[in-house]
This record gives sequence, C-alpha cells and structure tokens, in this order.
Amino acid sequence: MSPSKTGKLADCIASQQKTVIFTGAGISTESGIPDFRSPGGIWDQFDPEEMTYQNFMADEKNRRKYWAFHHQSWRNIRDARPNPAHRAVRQLEDHCDISAVITQNIDGLHRKAGTDPERLLELHGTMWRADCLSCGETHPCEQAFDQIDSGISVPRCPVCEGDLKPGTVAFGEPLPKNVMVRAQKAAVSCEVFIAVGSSLTVYPAAFLPEMAVNAGANVAIINRDPTPLDSMAHLVSHGKAGEILPEVVRHLDEQQRHPRPGC
Repeated sequence: MSPSKTGKLADCIASQQKTVIFTGAGISTESGIPDFRSPGGIWDQFDPEEMTYQNFMADEKNRRKYWAFHHQSWRNIRDARPNPAHRAVRQLEDHCDISAVITQNIDGLHRKAGTDPERLLELHGTMWRADCLSCGETHPCEQAFDQIDSGISVPRCPVCEGDLKPGTVAFGEPLPKNVMVRAQKAAVSCEVFIAVGSSLTVYPAAFLPEMAVNAGANVAIINRDPTPLDSMAHLVSHGKAGEILPEVVRHLDEQQRHPRPGC
C-alpha cells in the first residue's frame, strides 16, 4: 500500500472508529505457516475430498485418516509465532474501537499476539482444542496429540472415553452458528472493514465484506494477490500484511499527535 493509501486507511480508522478486521491464510504465511493449497502444502500429502465432516463421522477408518492429517497440520503450526501483521492487529485495538477480529485461520496466532479473546471470532475453529463427540467436553489439543504419539490413532475423551474430534471446522461441516451470527452483526454495523490476507473466495466467510459494503462501510483489502472483491473496495493494496499493517499503526500514532481530515 502506498504511503498515501496507508495514511488514508489510518484516517478512516481514526475518524470513524468502529472497525472490523477480517483475516485469512495470507496473514499467517509470513509466520512460516504454509498455505495448504500452495505447491508443497499439506494437500500434496492428503486428499482434501477425503477430509470431510461426513467422512469423519462415518467410521473409525476415516477418523484415523483425519487425525493423521490433523496431526501433520499441527506439526506445521505448533511452533509458529505471531508476525508483525498479527502484532499490528493487536496494536490497532489500542487505537480505535475494534468491534471484532474475524479470522478464517485455525492457527491461534491472533491469541498468541494478545488479541482480546472477547473480540476474536474464529470462523473455522481452532487447532488448539479437541471436542468429544459423546459428552461434548472440550480438551487441550496437546492431550489428543499425546495420545496419537503413544499409538492411539483416534484420541479418546479423558472424561467419557468417547471419540475426540479436532476443534476445527471440517469440509462439509457448518460454521459455528453463534460465531457466524456475531461476525455478520459486526460486519453490518461497522464503519471500516479491513480484509487482510484472504483470497475472499471461501464462502460463507467471503460474504462478510460484501455485507459491510452493502451496509455502508468503507472496505479496505490488503492481500498479496488480487481478489474477486477488489472492485467493490474503497482501498486495495497488493502486498505483505506484515509490512502494510505496521505502517497503518505508525500513521495512527502520528494522527494522535497531528489530527487530519477523515476519509
């Protein structure tokens, strides 16, 4: 994003305040987390068509396969640390009224960066949790992976011995209704909607910036590559989130000292 665009986005945030941040895989690739769909990603090792909710629920064999996939995903993610973009999102919470940080990511890096958990809406769940299919109890994911490392291919609930399912949303599984409802309410009530590192091709999540535009919000898209929604956005920048968002924060710091007109 050019300096003028970065400053303009900062002006919008500073003057209008009520802001939603929406993030996708592109914000986390800068932390060394591979995009599943890129060459060399995990879909080169597993068939995504097999990793469905329906298959997981169908039988033990599919559950073993899904947990093997999830275990490998965990190895790719567990040691990742927040990058400057995650930290900038956290800093934006100090500058204005962030009503929600909505993410498609399951890596937990926004939490690690210190984003307020009350604002954080993880649309696709989180790798840091495992849920029991029988009693509904949730457990730290490390407990499930310890079982796998000990030779148990489908982890069991320590409370009732029921099968555990990763706390992520599988293909074919509905998004958590309460999380999606909160995300939609945030999108239609905000004044600034910033989409960061998302291809904006995965629905229903990609409806959120459209909802924000239709409700009158200013929408900014920050992504390495063009997206299908670029034409509707008020500001578009093709670049690294870890470079652009810290610049927005820097402009906001300046704005507090030298106020400028809004957008």
